[in-house]
Amino acid sequence: MAGMLQRLSQGLRTGFAVALLMVAGYAMAQGIRGDHPDTYVVVRGDTLWDIAGKFLQRPWLWPEIWQANPQIRNPHLIYPGDVISLAYLDRVTVQQGPREVAQPINAIPLSDIEPFLKDLRVVDQFEQLPYVVALEDDRLRGSESQVVYVRGLSASPGQRYLVVRPTVRYTRLERSGMCCDLLEKDDLDYRGRRDVDFGKYWNHVVFPDKGGEVLGYELMRVNIGTVTRGEVGGIEASTVLLDEAGREVRIGDRLIAVDAQPYDLQFFPHPPQQQLEYGRARVLAVTDTVAYGGPRDVVALSVGSQDGVDNGTVFSIWREGSNVVDRVEHSADFPAGAESFEGKVRLPDEYAGHVIVFRTYDKVSYGLVMDSTKPTRIGYHLKHPDAPY
Repeated sequence: MAGMLQRLSQGLRTGFAVALLMVAGYAMAQGIRGDHPDTYVVVRGDTLWDIAGKFLQRPWLWPEIWQANPQIRNPHLIYPGDVISLAYLDRVTVQQGPREVAQPINAIPLSDIEPFLKDLRVVDQFEQLPYVVALEDDRLRGSESQVVYVRGLSASPGQRYLVVRPTVRYTRLERSGMCCDLLEKDDLDYRGRRDVDFGKYWNHVVFPDKGGEVLGYELMRVNIGTVTRGEVGGIEASTVLLDEAGREVRIGDRLIAVDAQPYDLQFFPHPPQQQLEYGRARVLAVTDTVAYGGPRDVVALSVGSQDGVDNGTVFSIWREGSNVVDRVEHSADFPAGAESFEGKVRLPDEYAGHVIVFRTYDKVSYGLVMDSTKPTRIGYHLKHPDAPY
């Protein structure tokens, strides 16, 4: 009997040890940092990405190991004062704090992306929208406390509208026999037609215009106004009073209804839902009218909800590998500057960083560069965040 109990005890110890090794192996597979803190108290100004980075080598795996305590009303939200810990080797848990702050923390810094949430949106078309046909006193520009006249606006006095301006057209250009599509970004003039020099947020992408799939038109917020008089008594334009100290309004600007809930920041970082064809997901534009960007810069991406992309999707960013002449094999046949692809060697893509999507439209999305080893440039490819370097 004593021997049986001893063997049973040894078996239990062995099973427990194996279980611990399995759990530890799972934790390592999920990328838990070896130098993670035992506990962390959330403070105002924290972001989910930064907190995930304290516990994980790969913050986009946060949803896979996150497990809030069941007594918390909404286990998906984290508030300042909450205590986060690795209560188990394979799960991050939270102890609810005092809830002195009503708002949960955001996934990424609001201050870095707020202008792009409030001031920009992408639509499939805009020609059908009401537009400014003239301004008070026949002015060329209108500002706060001045009146603009709008055609095509069926609205009653008191209704509020955003004044927006179509500034950019994003296009995907098909390339036969090549690895991926070309992308194009055109700036638009006051009528919404192509312009050569009107970039407020983005840098130019220079590609030949051969037609193709229009990914969307970007509308920039200009001002906001209130309808004071509709199209009545034979008058063919509504009167709108501008009431924001924003940009100056001009003829050709469009009007859209004010969004009650224009954006949402309560999302978790996560990998893409589906595998995308190589070359389809790329960087369309980089903010601040420069050719490249780094951490905390906003980029426009050539994929959206129709490609399975949603807020929180994380991509890795890659410079496309060059095609170089093998000068050992073909030095005599291919001098420097040779244009032919015959005899050239395709080099591997080069890793540049990670980007998280924070605003999604049908075919276009906006993302924030979170980390990088080299500048992110227009045309760089987007892959799964765990794509091998």
